[in-house]
Amino acid sequence: MIDILTPPRVGRRAIRVWQRNRDVWYKLYLASLVGNLGEPILFLLAFGLGLSRFVSEVDGMPYIKFIAPGLIVSAAMNASAFECTFGSFIRMTEQKTYDAIMVTPVSIEEVAAGDIMWGMSKGFISAVIIMPVFVIAGLMDSPWLVLVPVLALLVGLMVSSMSLVVTAFAPSFEFFTYYFTLVISPMFFFSGVFFPLSAMPAWVGRLAWFFPLTHAVNVTRGLASGNLAPSLIGDTAWMVVFTFVMTWVGIKLIKRRLIK
Repeated sequence: MIDILTPPRVGRRAIRVWQRNRDVWYKLYLASLVGNLGEPILFLLAFGLGLSRFVSEVDGMPYIKFIAPGLIVSAAMNASAFECTFGSFIRMTEQKTYDAIMVTPVSIEEVAAGDIMWGMSKGFISAVIIMPVFVIAGLMDSPWLVLVPVLALLVGLMVSSMSLVVTAFAPSFEFFTYYFTLVISPMFFFSGVFFPLSAMPAWVGRLAWFFPLTHAVNVTRGLASGNLAPSLIGDTAWMVVFTFVMTWVGIKLIKRRLIK
């Protein structure tokens, strides 16, 4: 029985797990980057150029500029979520990569931590690869944009750890349908990426406060516009606390699943 309250013991060998996943990714990175770059741009074109013909401004900014920051962090969310659900599940059950690594001095907790770190990296890559496109298009011009990659790392870590919690319970690939349909998709559409939550019924705004992506969108939009409201400190603190809890729980649950 694994004590969930005992802090996970993660050493520097987790970096080796991260390196292993990175080296595998290098073999297919071009196809991965096309997907990372293509999907956010398609959403930008479909919603930004399409709806901007009917919606002139939102919160004092052109609609296409309003949605651009949210698309950056949602790209990080999607990449990290896929990596630490389907990717981690394949490594754990199909390829038996976890089992192979654990016969070395690397611990179970370090394997899980390495996977979370790699999911964070995938989220970071997805976010930073589309930032130059949005900047060149004139959609973001604040000097505070230099902090967006740091935020992308936090979002990647946050979603990766949350996704690994789901993977710890997954009996099959089909199980992830619940996660993406009931958690990831609602966050994508109801976290303020495409419209301000103030335009929705009050109960939607209260529910969205519990969505990790809501706070990430708030901070990214503030950095992109240069409007650094004091409330962004609370948003950042929420994400840090949530990330800490999910990372702890995710590592512990993976250990509980693998130790029979």
